[in-house]
Amino acid sequence: MVDSFGTDRMRAAVLTAWTASPARFREDANAEEDFALGGYRDRLIVELAQNAADAALRAGAPGVLRLRLDGDVLTAANTGAALDATGVEGLSTLRVSGKRDEAGAAGRFGVGFAAVVSVTDEPSIGSRGSGAVRWSREQTAALVADTPALAGELSGRSGHVPLLRLPFAAEPLAVPDGFDTLVRLPLRDKTAVEAVRRMLAETSPALLLGLPALEAIEIDLDGSTRRVDAGGWKLVAESGEFTAEQVSELFADRPTEERARPFWSVRWAVPVDGGSGEPRRLPAGVPAVVHAPTPSDEALDLPALLIASFPMATDRRHVAKGPLTDFLIDKAAESYLRLLKELPRTPKLLDLVPTLMGKGELDAAIRRAILRRLPATPLLPALSAPAPAVETASFSEAAVYEPDAQWQVEHPAPDRGPDGWIVAGREAAVVPGSGELLEAVAGFVPGLLPSGWPARHPAMASLGVRRVELADVVDLLSGEAVEGRDPSWWHALYDVLPHDDPESLGALPVPLADGRLVRGPRGTLMLTGAPLDLEALGLRIVHPDAAHPLLLRLGAAEATPRTVLEDTLTRTAIAQSLDSDDPEPVAKAVLSLVDAAALAPGEAPWLAELALRGADGDRYAAGELLLPGGTLAGLLEEGPLVADELVTEYGSRVLVAAGVLDGFAVVNDADVLLDHDECDHDLDGEDAWLDHVHDLLPDLEVPPVVAEFTAVRDLELVADWPAALALLTRPPLRGALHPLRVGGVEVPSYTAWWLAGHPVLDGHRPRELRLPGADPLLQGLYADAPAGLDESALSMLGVRTTLADLLASHGGPEELLDLMADESVVVDRAQLRALWIALAGVEPSRVAPPSRVRAVLDGEIVVAAADDAVVVEAPDLLQLVAERPLVLASYDLAESLSELLDLPLAGELVSGEVTSEGQIRTVPPEVRSLLPTAPETYVEHEKLLVDGVPCAWRYFDGAIHCTGVDGLARGLAWAVGQWSDRLAVAALLRDPAAVPLLLAEADLS
Repeated sequence: MVDSFGTDRMRAAVLTAWTASPARFREDANAEEDFALGGYRDRLIVELAQNAADAALRAGAPGVLRLRLDGDVLTAANTGAALDATGVEGLSTLRVSGKRDEAGAAGRFGVGFAAVVSVTDEPSIGSRGSGAVRWSREQTAALVADTPALAGELSGRSGHVPLLRLPFAAEPLAVPDGFDTLVRLPLRDKTAVEAVRRMLAETSPALLLGLPALEAIEIDLDGSTRRVDAGGWKLVAESGEFTAEQVSELFADRPTEERARPFWSVRWAVPVDGGSGEPRRLPAGVPAVVHAPTPSDEALDLPALLIASFPMATDRRHVAKGPLTDFLIDKAAESYLRLLKELPRTPKLLDLVPTLMGKGELDAAIRRAILRRLPATPLLPALSAPAPAVETASFSEAAVYEPDAQWQVEHPAPDRGPDGWIVAGREAAVVPGSGELLEAVAGFVPGLLPSGWPARHPAMASLGVRRVELADVVDLLSGEAVEGRDPSWWHALYDVLPHDDPESLGALPVPLADGRLVRGPRGTLMLTGAPLDLEALGLRIVHPDAAHPLLLRLGAAEATPRTVLEDTLTRTAIAQSLDSDDPEPVAKAVLSLVDAAALAPGEAPWLAELALRGADGDRYAAGELLLPGGTLAGLLEEGPLVADELVTEYGSRVLVAAGVLDGFAVVNDADVLLDHDECDHDLDGEDAWLDHVHDLLPDLEVPPVVAEFTAVRDLELVADWPAALALLTRPPLRGALHPLRVGGVEVPSYTAWWLAGHPVLDGHRPRELRLPGADPLLQGLYADAPAGLDESALSMLGVRTTLADLLASHGGPEELLDLMADESVVVDRAQLRALWIALAGVEPSRVAPPSRVRAVLDGEIVVAAADDAVVVEAPDLLQLVAERPLVLASYDLAESLSELLDLPLAGELVSGEVTSEGQIRTVPPEVRSLLPTAPETYVEHEKLLVDGVPCAWRYFDGAIHCTGVDGLARGLAWAVGQWSDRLAVAALLRDPAAVPLLLAEADLS
């Protein structure tokens, strides 16, 4: 066996040192035990890979490591530089690395190989062509035991010795083909086998990212081979060499061995998608820790892997604090920003933006360093240039001091690059919305991020990106930025705006047809149909090329020509047109609207106020002008004609619909509230008609509504009533005469009411006339209506038809009483009695008591003062009030007439007491054939006196008082309630033999 590496010499030197100083033995044993059981207890694979990487680095070629677990033996074959004496010495010497002058070497401390102690007692290593070396705990213990100075130390440590301090020459190892060096580790026990198996399974690409000299690791476990490489990762690396001044400053607190390695390196790695290159999450097997360059226990919860040459604490698990670490933190932050810059500029980039809170002190420090630099780093793609940077300069920089001056220095925005604008976070803005919306508003929002960049992502705040709300975007659509924009551009903008956020869009600019640009759709009108020139009306008409349904959702009104006519501004312009200096533009705009709306005459009565030019050149309201050659021109009093040019330009239909008079104009309205404020159609006497209607209705808490209102206007202008009535009583105007039903009550229409109250029938009001041949009881009270009009039409005009209809009409009973009190009116006695009988059925509350009444005095019909008249309720009192005017009707209606007319009854004026004496007589029995209930007796007076007045009969206190046969007959008939049989009873009393004939006559009655 050839001792190629001088292991005998190395053992002798170590044993000599231990013998000279047993404490050195204890120190080496404790240190190796600390490394094996502490800092390097689970780093076996890491340290084997690190040694393989350093061998590849020395060889100057990419290295490969093959790890194979065969039963209880782990072998590690690697390519690269072969093992040499320096390497053996390094492996056998704690804290002394043979790689201190190698830039990029992973091993730095000379203790990494101690990790094998945790799993084996017989490690060996050999290279092809350069020999092999091994270590043995058993042989080391034997050598120590043979040294008297150390025997006590050995027994004090229970036989435990440092394994790696005494190397032994070994037989050459069977290095696999294609590899240069082999490490063979017979595993100590089952626990060690399980630990190695676990470490092999946990081996991930992250290990290779920290060892760039190592290209791949092949793991042969349980008959299958797994290849681990660093493919699919984006790496950014920075490195450098410290100057002497930096070494003095940054390494002041570091060991000499480290100061001898004045190199630094920082590497960031993130897994990326193979197609898009976008960053992905770290694989589950990659520990979220700082790698220095192999995994430490320093948590790093960033979505990227950091491999940096941080100085490590003595436990080799944590990064040591100090200026060198601070330096590397800054370098790591700068490198991280470079990583972000080199990744695709997609929203996935936001997942790499760190939050402020870290999982440890180092993690937090790295985050703070990144976040300090992040807002100013150009990372984000933008649809628009960032805003120019403006700063206020110091007055001390001014060439001439001007204390009142205000001046600024502007740094213009950068030009667009080949990939568009790339902006820093503090220059960027994000607007929630679709891609189409962002493209449309990019010119108004500096540094606007494209679609897909989530506005609410937490990274936006870390980057300093401004969130611009939709309402703010709307506010930016102003000034020179939108000046001169075509209306179709606005329409395209409305297309892409979100329709579900009306509050943010409330101030959205709207281009108008007159060229103005106004804020807010509310109050604007979207006119349908052909475009019209309506500028003179002052309306906010949306330009037709900008009209969009969104504007309707935001408060614009969908305007037809008809609704534009009804707009308040239009009506105001019409109302003021007659006083305007130049009403022509208003007239043209309104007439074009009337034409487009196809209005029928009377639909918009307020149009009659529109100022139009007359044939004489003067200005008139449309409702005052007549259409030349029109039907109405021959019916009305002479009036001004509309200008011929207007007739030629717009036609008679439009002019008549605008209020110019042709035939009668008809007002049509729906759901009209019968209230003086709401029902205003500019009709003659309309308020009086409303009062009349309300008089006919019961008291209501709210004004009633008429579903359909139709009225003929301009009746007050008619001169030729026969011709006018011929039109009004034929369709279609006849419909305006029909009564209305309001709340179940029938009331006259406006037109019928107006005609009924004006002398339109041969100089008479229709209410003053009756239908020819109508109710004979109206004979003499009313003149006959002229012939030529049908009775139905005359009835609707108010011409009287029957006494019953007259009394049922509003004011009819009072009208009849007034006519009966008119001495020029002639009525006969039968007619008078019938009129009183009819009036007795009238509710007294409907009439005011008359001052004069038609009565009977001394057998003549007279008109008497009401104070003199009396209503007679019993025939035996006639003899007592014969000198007064008598109101005579059926005795049973006397009380009703007395109450209606507020007249006294006869019994209220006289006592009717019998003041003479008489003899009681027996009523002849024959009388009972006519009066079965006649009393047995009566009182016969030679001269009957009642209240001192001679009378023929009196029924008083249940007794009949009479003089003569006629008095007895009347008393008997009245007493038994058969007053109509009084004459038959008188005949019977005079000739009892005539009873059969009288009875037969009674049977025939």
